[in-house]
Amino acid sequence: MFMKGQAVTLRSLEAEDAEVFYLWSQDREITQFSTSSFAYPQSQSDIGVWLSKVNQDPKMVLFGICCIKTGKLVGYTGLVSMSQINRSAEHFILIGDKHYWGKGVATNVTQLVTGYAFRDLGLHRVELTAFVDNKAAIRAYENAGYHHEGIQRQAGFRHGGFYDKVLMSVLVTDDMPEQKAITLAASEVSQSGIEHKDDAITLGSDLNDVNTNLAADVRKEK
Repeated sequence: MFMKGQAVTLRSLEAEDAEVFYLWSQDREITQFSTSSFAYPQSQSDIGVWLSKVNQDPKMVLFGICCIKTGKLVGYTGLVSMSQINRSAEHFILIGDKHYWGKGVATNVTQLVTGYAFRDLGLHRVELTAFVDNKAAIRAYENAGYHHEGIQRQAGFRHGGFYDKVLMSVLVTDDMPEQKAITLAASEVSQSGIEHKDDAITLGSDLNDVNTNLAADVRKEK
């Protein structure tokens, strides 16, 4: 365990997580707002190679999101495009297990990662983008203290068309909301009996700087 939240813990990613990532990649509902790389077929071995390297990149920090009750990997998150000169980074999150959608997990994780960025990495600014029709993601980021900065016109291609993205950010000097308590009962995290919620969150940020084999092709500092 690296960080502990209300309902989840964050830990480093391991090559052994490849099987879970591969299962997520096969579900288009999960990956529809995800990284561009998920639009292309990926083998489990390809994903395993990527996972074995991600902890070595100095411009990114990635975490596995695990249920605090079961230890099960339910998503991943992190910071990419980190700039030492600008003291900034880009945040993203993917909740790959649908049983954890719409429960406030994304907000809790975003608060954890943002706090880590400011407290431990000494960053000044964290930004992200979300498709404008990914309402659940936008609400989660708002609840975590992120502010709207503008619209990136037709910045993403999905479902045969171009869509606008929302640009949001938070500064270390901004007032951050307190974490709200999240309770995931055993019945809520089981593999059955949970209805799909309309406010389900898939991925809040589309990371175009991750290439087609999931290797980190992080942008140069600006």
